[in-house]
Order: sequence, then C-alpha cells, then structure tokens
Amino acid sequence: MRISEQIFPRVIALICTSDEKEKPNVMTVSFLMPISFEPKILAFSISPKRYTFENLKKVKEFTVNILTKEMKEIGEICGSFSGRKFDKFKMAKLEIEKSKKVLPPVIKNYPLSLECKVLEMKEFGDHFLVIGKVLEEWIRKEKFDPLLHKTGEIYMVAKNLK
Repeated sequence: MRISEQIFPRVIALICTSDEKEKPNVMTVSFLMPISFEPKILAFSISPKRYTFENLKKVKEFTVNILTKEMKEIGEICGSFSGRKFDKFKMAKLEIEKSKKVLPPVIKNYPLSLECKVLEMKEFGDHFLVIGKVLEEWIRKEKFDPLLHKTGEIYMVAKNLK
C-alpha cells in the first residue's frame, strides 16, 4: 500500500511555475503542508521527473492556488498531462493573473492563491521537498469547501464534526 493511500485526505492545489523564458506551467499537487505561521512557510513534494520541477530549478518561485470541491475536473486535467507537451491552462480553461511579487502567475478567481519564493529543495527518496516562503496572499474567499484527495480517482470534502 502506498503512503498516499495511508495518509489522507490531503488538500488539492494547483502549483504554477515559470521557466526562464517566462512560459508558465501548472500542475496539481496534494502532498502540501504548512510549516510555519510566522513567517508563513509551506512545503510540497514533487517528483524530479516533472516539468514543474525543471521550472523550479530555473526560476525559484511558484504560486499555490487552492481548489474547491467544484474544481475536481480541473485538478484531474492539470494532474494528468505534462506541461512539456500540453498547454494545461487552455485545456482546463484557467484564467491567469499577473502575480505581484513572483514571476509565475496566480489563477484568477480561486479562493486562495499564495505567491512563494523557494527557500530550499531537498531530495527525500523518490521526491524532492520544496520549501517556500509566502510573499503575497490573495484571499478572495474565506469560507469554501476545499477539494481533498484520498488516492487515485477518490476525492473527498471536509465535514465539521459536532
């Protein structure tokens, strides 16, 4: 059993990066976690085989864009195709906005977008942990149901317990 099947649910986000020619890319991630309140620092893990990883080595900035439960299909599109061969922004009909402090764009109309600078990238097993400091927050909606991932094609939403 894979660790992703044992530790769940995980919030789903879209990570936007850019290459040195300012061409943006987007990928779905669920291995994402906060690390520090002040300053705000977060981390996600990524396979070094991913196009997004190549971009992060060139331009050490990214944005995190949190999906809502209504955005499941977008998460699947951006997680199923490589930006090396496909324009996932067009495929998923994503509208982007220029970030305020980093080169990669934020995704328009998402409830929360975070502009981040890479502090460190370190290899652990078959993935790299990318640690980023939040430089700018776009809080467009405070109350929403984030899309959560269990494994494979199994998604969930959070429910408050009484």
